[in-house]
Amino acid sequence: MLDQLRAMGVFACVVEKNSFSGAARELGITTSAVSQQIRSLEQDMEVVLLHRSTRKLSLTEAGQAFFYSCQEMLSAAERGKVRINELRDDLVGELRIATTPELCANHIIPALSQWIATHRGLSVNFEADNQYIDLIDGRIDIALRMSAQIYDQNLNAVPLAKVEQILVASPSFINHSALISRPEDLVNHDLVALNIMKNHHALVFENSVTGEKVNIEMPSRLSTNNVLVAKSMCMQGQGIARILFLDVQKDLMSGSLIEVLPEWKLPAFTLYAVVAKQEQQPAKIQRCLDALKKYFSQLPGGRIYQEAS
Repeated sequence: MLDQLRAMGVFACVVEKNSFSGAARELGITTSAVSQQIRSLEQDMEVVLLHRSTRKLSLTEAGQAFFYSCQEMLSAAERGKVRINELRDDLVGELRIATTPELCANHIIPALSQWIATHRGLSVNFEADNQYIDLIDGRIDIALRMSAQIYDQNLNAVPLAKVEQILVASPSFINHSALISRPEDLVNHDLVALNIMKNHHALVFENSVTGEKVNIEMPSRLSTNNVLVAKSMCMQGQGIARILFLDVQKDLMSGSLIEVLPEWKLPAFTLYAVVAKQEQQPAKIQRCLDALKKYFSQLPGGRIYQEAS
């Protein structure tokens, strides 16, 4: 197929230049190579395309019809090249972003809202789900993932922020429950388990002052795969939740939730923007990454900070 398309281009050039030698100079190939391409076309289609004489070339009836088809093909190819360049260099087309519902609502939409409003030629689709979405199978351009580290040679993982895990509870729960002064005291309380976290019952603490390390397992009779549900249960005094600071920052500031054991630190995660590895990212992806990095680098609170690349 590619050979035939190439031959069609050669034929169109011969007609436009009205000579084999002129087409050869234009295309940077030999005159004999041009002649061979035309002969191959005529043999494949079993028609004569050109009347050849010592003075000039002229099109046969079949050649005239075929020339029109070649022009349409070449125009379509040129339009395709223009469209590809637009998609690569301009902020047009579709951008698909995979993230969790909570992260999307609380941070990704605020981070990108002005940027999206500015670029009206861009359609943005947010795939908000707690389930893992494969970039290739899901046709995802950017996936926001929380992990200690990402190992995949086919992906570029751009660190946006390092985010603490914390324990939270409602003020009423803290006021009406047994005192919690050390991690060991947690075994007397219920964990509102976020089962989308690995080993959600196992808690590994390190004291930020002394460096003391304590490992415990908390009992749990309530669990969910949704951060909003976990926060709601906490606010109703149903227990203590292990949760990402990103997801409860506003609740802590409003006082609807209180951090439990703030001097005892759980392992932090890094928030990554993950994209498929390629030599040159389309402009829409790179600009979106720039907007995300700017937002997270400026986010107040002191518990989230930009990670060095």
